[in-house]
Parts: sequence; structure tokens; C-alpha cells
Amino acid sequence: MNLKGLYAVTPDLADTADLLRRARLALEGGARLLQYRNKTAEAALRRGQAAALLRLSRDFGARLLVNDDLALALEIGADGAHLGREDGDLAAARAVLCPGKILGVSCYNEMERAREAKRIGADYAAFGSFFASATKPGAVRAPFELLAQAKRELGLPLAAIGGITLDNAPQLVGAGADLLAVISDLFEAADIRARASAYTQLFAENPP
Repeated sequence: MNLKGLYAVTPDLADTADLLRRARLALEGGARLLQYRNKTAEAALRRGQAAALLRLSRDFGARLLVNDDLALALEIGADGAHLGREDGDLAAARAVLCPGKILGVSCYNEMERAREAKRIGADYAAFGSFFASATKPGAVRAPFELLAQAKRELGLPLAAIGGITLDNAPQLVGAGADLLAVISDLFEAADIRARASAYTQLFAENPP
């Protein structure tokens, strides 16, 4: 499974039309992996937004994952789920996700959790926060060396998250990140399409 490039993670927006507008621009700019993340919406709104994003993703040949909610991912037929520490048993999640569906796991700064993610069949391991993050200001910080260690040990695609900007992103790609999970620097950009394209170009300049 080819998991490499910009991993566009949606901001908390109650306005579904605005959310779809921004997501479309990111996809037009080259994002092919999109994560629906909304920590504030009620269940009905989350369901509607996730389903709409899935339809939009299909238009671009992109894949949609749902953050922290395996049940919602299964309900709408998303391409997978991204689960953190409080989001249930990883092995059980892997068992109910059909073959070909993506399971991503938040590993924070913990190699042991990443090893467990690999053991149960996760498709990628996410580390971070690598930089100060406005989305999660209290997030634990992960060292760059963790990416190199994980690259050596795991044989899994690695996602970097937390405070990523176009200025610091090359450091993460150089350290071994296969995916850059970006929220604010992408979706709050004055030109979302151009910003997505710039992130995508980073990977064209650093082929596997």
C-alpha cells in the first residue's frame, strides 16, 4: 500500500460547505490522503460531514480516513480509521476493518506502541508532536531521532504530525517521514491549493 505524501487533516468546522470547499482545494493541490477530524461536532453532523468528504475524495481518487471513530468509519464505508490511545483495542479494530482498509495508529513518542501497531497489522505509525502545535498545545514532543529508529525497525510508512509548516517540513521528510499530517498550515493558508501543491512537491523532490 503506497502511503506517501501530504496527509491533509481537516480542521474543526461546523460549516460543512466551507469544510468541503477547503478539502476540495487541498485535493486539487495534490493531497491523496485525507483525514476527517472534528472534535467538537455532534454525531449527526460528523456523520454528514464524513460521508460528504468521502464522496469528494472519490472524485479525486483519494482516500478518506476517520479520526478516533472506528464505528463511523465503518458506517460510511471510509477507506480506514486513525486511532489514538483512547480509541479502543487496536487488534479488534484491525479485525473488523476489511482487507485493503487502512489502519493508522498514533504512537506519540513511544516506540513500544509503534511495535505493537506493527504487530497487529497497522498500515502506518504516526509520531509527534514534532513542533509546537496550536491544535494540541499540550501534546508530548517527539524527537527527530525517533523517525530514524522507526524507519530502521518497523518497515512501516511513518506519519509525522504536530506543528508542521512548509518551512519545517523538509526536516521531517529528510528524517524519514513518509506522510506529513497537516492541519493549520494547510487549511488556514491564503491559497490552500498552492500550499497543498508545495507540500506534494516536497515528496517529488525526495522519491523513495
